Amino acid sequence: MIIIQKLKKIISYYKPYKKEFTISLIFSILTSSIDTFIPFICRFITDKVINFEASEAFKTICYLIIVILFFITLRYFFYKYCYHKGHLYSAKIEVDIKNEIFHHLQTQDFAFFDSHKVGKLMTSITNDAFNISVVLKHTPEILMDAIIKVVCIFSFLFFFHWKFALILFVMFVFIFIFMWYFLPKIQRLNSSSREIFSNLVSDLEENLSGIRTVQSFNNESIAVYKFNKSNEKYLKTKNKMYATESVFYSGILAFIYLWAPIITAIGGIFILKNNLTMSQVVTFLIYVGILEGPLWGIIRLNDFLKDGLVGFDRIIKILETKPNIKNLENTTEFENIKGKIEFKNIFFGYNKEKIIFENLSLKINPGEYIALVGASGSGKSTICNLIPRFYDVLSGEILIDNINVKNIKIKSLRENIGFVHQDTFLFSGTIKENILFGKIGATDEEIIEAAKKAYAHDFIMNLPNGYETKIGNKGLTLSGGQRQRIAIAQVFLKNPPILIFDEATSSLDYESEKFIQKSMEKLAENRTTIVIAHRLSTIRNAKRILVLSNGEIVEEGAHEELLAKNGAYHEFYNLL
Repeated sequence: MIIIQKLKKIISYYKPYKKEFTISLIFSILTSSIDTFIPFICRFITDKVINFEASEAFKTICYLIIVILFFITLRYFFYKYCYHKGHLYSAKIEVDIKNEIFHHLQTQDFAFFDSHKVGKLMTSITNDAFNISVVLKHTPEILMDAIIKVVCIFSFLFFFHWKFALILFVMFVFIFIFMWYFLPKIQRLNSSSREIFSNLVSDLEENLSGIRTVQSFNNESIAVYKFNKSNEKYLKTKNKMYATESVFYSGILAFIYLWAPIITAIGGIFILKNNLTMSQVVTFLIYVGILEGPLWGIIRLNDFLKDGLVGFDRIIKILETKPNIKNLENTTEFENIKGKIEFKNIFFGYNKEKIIFENLSLKINPGEYIALVGASGSGKSTICNLIPRFYDVLSGEILIDNINVKNIKIKSLRENIGFVHQDTFLFSGTIKENILFGKIGATDEEIIEAAKKAYAHDFIMNLPNGYETKIGNKGLTLSGGQRQRIAIAQVFLKNPPILIFDEATSSLDYESEKFIQKSMEKLAENRTTIVIAHRLSTIRNAKRILVLSNGEIVEEGAHEELLAKNGAYHEFYNLL
């Protein structure tokens, strides 16, 4: 059943290009047929035509040369089409596979990316998609070429001299048995090698992404040691694979080099017994030389399959992973939001072995500004991640305006929630393009207005190219405060009724914090706002403060009220 499903998947990649595929395959078959037919004409000349009367022989040879030139011309155009259009539809398939994987990844929830390394996913989008397209391009052509040439050539040879042809056929079968024995071994070793290589790329991507952390702790030697160990493991697997391949390729070459001497020797014996002519032996040598093509084609196909099959399995695993967070039946659009949020008897854990919330209940009124405080791991960020359904609760309900979030279309739900994270991620490109991420299609006037509200316009205008300034990878050419203000400008442009600030000022200096605090206050006006806070200035602005500990709300109230209780909040406050 699994094999049938995989075949259906493979066929689905061909469907949009069935015309190009069919024509390429037909032309490939015709090309192979011409390759086997031309030696037949040459044999006819050397074996028959030379016995004609001189003028008749000359005339016949001229006609046959014209025929050969005609077929070679046809072969030129057939091969040209196969090379150009064949590789083109292969490239289109590669693009289709990349688009399919990328689109599928966009639908995955946070839990998927928690358990999959970015480096491995990148390998699938780039290398695996290319390797699969190469296999889909060359497999039909190589197999048809091999079938046509083997069938036609041995048909001709058996027609010429069945005893001699039988000897060659036995040799050919022996080579195929040799190949059949070694190729699966090489495939398994290559599969292991590719998996180790994928892990190596993933570790490399992780290290380079965290190079600042590595260098700040002087741990370059540890990083180098770990990378060297991974490389050694990769090298050991490659050594096993190359040792097996050396036996395989050396054996194939030995068989091929033996053909000519064996054919010459056996042919000589048949000539001595008057069972063969010299021209027939030469014809056999030519045809056996042509048979080397299918052999090398199958070996070449094995090289393609080594990478392609491993990549195909990886891609299938990704595509078969269904998102846990998806639209249920009869979901509704989210309109006229007031911003009332309610958690009712929530049970949740990122895995079932470690539950974070047990029977958590919480109400947030429309337009209310609340702060979540507590130690790391107490559940603050988890509350924020559950509201837009980045994760789903195990049991209980999360309601917005008395509607269960599971009954709201995901796109509609998230369009009405604005997030500002502690670690702001900006894309490479211009400042304008990054602010536009908040509302695709916004006008320049809307972008500038959003930037002004976020107190970002002045510093943007002081940059070399203003809003068209390129900010580099992840926006690291900007300061932390500048990145945060651009992120807040995105949310101003989005204009959602519900806001979530996840420790948006915790890593900023005092000057940057003042700007961010002003823009946060302006953004929070008349919106339901949840702030995860460590800064006193942020906490004091909240109308209500919730103190979390081990997944429970242990205290709640206004700043002065909680201080007077001399409890958990008082302890937290003294640590600030």
